[in-house]
Amino acid sequence: MAPLDQKNSKALMRRARKVIPGGVNSPVRAYGSVGGTPPFIQSGRGATVTDVDGHTYTDYVGSWGPLILGHADREVLAAVKRAASAGTSFGAPTEAEVEIAELVCSALPSVQQVRFVSSGTEATMSAIRLARAATGRRKILKFEGCYHGHADALLVGAGSGVATLGIPGSPGVPEEFTRLTVQVPYNDLSSVASAFKRHGPDLACVLVEPVAGNMGCVPPLPGFLQGLREMCDRHGALLVFDEVMTGFRVAWGGAQRHYRVKPDLTCLGKVVGGGLPAAAYGGRRDVMSQMAPVGPVYQAGTLSGNPLASAAGLVTLRRLSEPGVYDALAERSQAMASGLAEAAEEAGVEFTTTSIGGMFGFFFHPGPVRNFEDAKKAHGERFRRFFASMLEAGVYLAPSPYEAGFVSLAHSRREIARTLDAAAAAFRKVAKIR
Repeated sequence: MAPLDQKNSKALMRRARKVIPGGVNSPVRAYGSVGGTPPFIQSGRGATVTDVDGHTYTDYVGSWGPLILGHADREVLAAVKRAASAGTSFGAPTEAEVEIAELVCSALPSVQQVRFVSSGTEATMSAIRLARAATGRRKILKFEGCYHGHADALLVGAGSGVATLGIPGSPGVPEEFTRLTVQVPYNDLSSVASAFKRHGPDLACVLVEPVAGNMGCVPPLPGFLQGLREMCDRHGALLVFDEVMTGFRVAWGGAQRHYRVKPDLTCLGKVVGGGLPAAAYGGRRDVMSQMAPVGPVYQAGTLSGNPLASAAGLVTLRRLSEPGVYDALAERSQAMASGLAEAAEEAGVEFTTTSIGGMFGFFFHPGPVRNFEDAKKAHGERFRRFFASMLEAGVYLAPSPYEAGFVSLAHSRREIARTLDAAAAAFRKVAKIR
């Protein structure tokens, strides 16, 4: 198969690099870990995107998770147009904010009150501030390879884009901040217990992705989340679920409903905005009541809960509340994961996959993959060759081995079957790499 003709994308990248660092506004988009020029996307429809060179791809990135209904969903577009025609932003309360807050609180078992923001980073940053205020403690515990946004305290062992670039954290983050962040391996309760033994009186919260999605897709081992809940209760720390990725993606009510574990605070993003910039954090009423204006903990945002994101989010969440939606998503994700595993086995390639709800992941590694150390053992060159072959075949995957993949309600069985045909051919190429 001939390499893609990327004349227009290459020209745009040359222009972009003159005015944008690296030519991109989020580092992984630069394709540094897979090589080549990223396709500049011109449009999306359903399960596909089309680039400026006219190539159409089946999309398993989905804007990194939020487009669970697919690209340019008619209902979402209509709702955004109606909202925009009445005004794009007011910096004042609107009815839509109340409606989407009510919907979120009714869906998530642990959330009695919720505050909307504009990004996942804002949500996790604000939840940590609230946890510190609620407990009177300074330190937080997070897990190696879990990414919670780019706030200073969270760029320690952050996985995802940081891991893709091969850097341990970030210059510009004061050492004093990182000393307040304790990190341990994901899925390792004994390490959590040791951290509590050493830092317990000063640990404000445990922050965790209930399904890790930024070291690839790594589910929690049986009892892991329940163990975190028990230890937080025992030591007086808050349990904070970062459901920016999993919220409304793996189940109605998120991973916390799926695994039947109630955190004290929950961070949401991606799906909750229906493809527009929106995120949220929420939890128990007694904790959330410490937020200004009713309490002393300050956080604010001009565009928080803006009418366009609220409109898109409302349509999306209402559709997801319909019976059978998550069964359909899980079936498609499982078809992708099992189909990839079968094709890899047939080609004789060491490979492991997983899926939950509307997300899936894979590693060029025999498995199991339980944490970031396991994920880093995956075969990098095989991933790069696989990625390039799939892109040439019209399949758009995340350009990093440390990212999850996403299916939407717009992905048909036919599109998944075509994807698996392309994967079978790609695995045969990969099998030649030792």
